[in-house]
Amino acid sequence: MLLSLFYLSLLSLSFSHSHSLSLSFPLSLSKRPSPVSSSVSPLFSSLSAYGSVKLPFKYSTALVVSLPIGTPPQPTDLVLDTGSQLSWIQCHRKVHKKLLKPKTTSFDPSLSSSFSLLPCNHPLCKPRIPDFTLPTSCDQNRLCHYSYFYADGTLAEGNLVREKFTFSNSRTTPPVILGCAQASTENRGILGMNTGRLSFVSQAKISKFSYCVPGRTGPDSTGLFYLGDNPNSANFKYISLLTFPKSQRSPNLDPLAYTLPLKGIKIAGNRLNISSAVFKPDRSGSGQTMIDSGSDLTYLVDEAYEKVKEEIVKLVGPLMKKGYEYAAVADMCFNDGETAEVGRRIRDMSFEFENGVEISVGKGEGVLTEVEKGVKCVGFGRSGRLGIASNIIGTVHQKNTWIEYDLANRRIGFGGADCSRLK
Repeated sequence: MLLSLFYLSLLSLSFSHSHSLSLSFPLSLSKRPSPVSSSVSPLFSSLSAYGSVKLPFKYSTALVVSLPIGTPPQPTDLVLDTGSQLSWIQCHRKVHKKLLKPKTTSFDPSLSSSFSLLPCNHPLCKPRIPDFTLPTSCDQNRLCHYSYFYADGTLAEGNLVREKFTFSNSRTTPPVILGCAQASTENRGILGMNTGRLSFVSQAKISKFSYCVPGRTGPDSTGLFYLGDNPNSANFKYISLLTFPKSQRSPNLDPLAYTLPLKGIKIAGNRLNISSAVFKPDRSGSGQTMIDSGSDLTYLVDEAYEKVKEEIVKLVGPLMKKGYEYAAVADMCFNDGETAEVGRRIRDMSFEFENGVEISVGKGEGVLTEVEKGVKCVGFGRSGRLGIASNIIGTVHQKNTWIEYDLANRRIGFGGADCSRLK
């Protein structure tokens, strides 16, 4: 299980990623990429004009999609990450064998006629106001260099480049600014999908996307991803996103994240005695509640985590694995032989949001997630152990549900589904 969390942009903490997915989306019918100016240009002139495209994604703690990048296109594995801004691809041939997992899909720039490097004098490389979410510098070749270090130990650094996504001879995107990693401890790239100006959705002017995470992980586990309209959306429940003016920005707040107005948590039909204030950012930004496709577990601030644990102990305390803690963040865990009874006693979990919207996030054994062979945990971790003061709703609590990010209307949609059976 991969803990996809946050990355340190050298001097600041910014939000991160996970690994395993696939997607679908509409494209402009452009045979030739239009030039990219110092400001990011739109990739798709109109999504509605071309409908939506859907693709399957692999799910093994991360949502991983294989996208055709370059000219001619090279299949490239990317993790769909709504908690990250910059997309980046693996461009290096030489890997850190001790750290890098096998079966790396690496993009070869020399084989693409549409590939270009960003020079040092590009405004993104030398911004008037430093952007700590995108740490850049000039390298010895006068090219724009970037470096990300993620809290889970992942390193990605290389050059900023322009490259297009080529889905067919008539379906291509203009050049997208992304990272081309020559050094990385990961075996896949990132498809950055947050609200930042350099995210894929922002550069492409995509107004809506959605995905459906299957109930189980594994090599054969797949879900669906749409860019554009989802044909199932008529039955979705929608929740308005929280937005923050610049005057409200604070050290612990991530203004680029998808922030939800979480009000409470129910376990076995009981609403826990947690103040709704712990789910909403205070003056320092602490308490922000984000939904993130790049995080596997759901992370809670200590006050909320302790209340959840108190209820779990009351329901299944004697069955818990004594003295066990997963990755120093999760300690509500059980041996495989106990999970059926645990699921029966816990029954179900749900999250309560503003305007009376309640979303089921697990039933029976579905409230548990496997963290290692023979061990399953209730899918919550302590965010304080990561050095952050936020709540993050991870994919463990997004399973068997359509999650739609409606950027145009600033809302998130939820719709129940059997994601493993979708075609």
